[in-house]
Amino acid sequence: MSTQERGSTGAPVGAAGADVAGGARIPRQLWVEEPAARRRMPDAVRTAAVRAVLATSLTIIQAMIAFLSTVTGSWLAFPMVLSSVASTVVATWAVLDVWVTRQVWNQRNGVVSVPSSTARQMRRERRRAQKAARAADRDGPAGGIRDRLKADGLSRA
Repeated sequence: MSTQERGSTGAPVGAAGADVAGGARIPRQLWVEEPAARRRMPDAVRTAAVRAVLATSLTIIQAMIAFLSTVTGSWLAFPMVLSSVASTVVATWAVLDVWVTRQVWNQRNGVVSVPSSTARQMRRERRRAQKAARAADRDGPAGGIRDRLKADGLSRA
């Protein structure tokens, strides 16, 4: 969709670029905020992810330089291959760090979860059983006030 198509809503466009509808000028918005589909990552996880991306990208660059210098027969090939191996270990550690940091954050701060329908039903059944047990305790053999009143022969008045 071109800019002209977006601007043509059927209403005439004023000289200043604002839509004119019934004499009132309505400025067009340049930025429309939409709600995010996913929540933002926690700061600790995000910093670990940035470190992992940087380490991985540097590893890929080193591997490419090592490959090209090996193909050309340069003296730089051997040191670059060694540093690429070391960098691969560091990048793997960084990616694992993201995973561990995420798990630790979830464990410490909790995860928002929706109970499944089976969990909800089990909770309902447990509540009903507890309610029935309380009612049985209340109205049991020792009974409530009514049973004691009947046993003692006292009047209600």
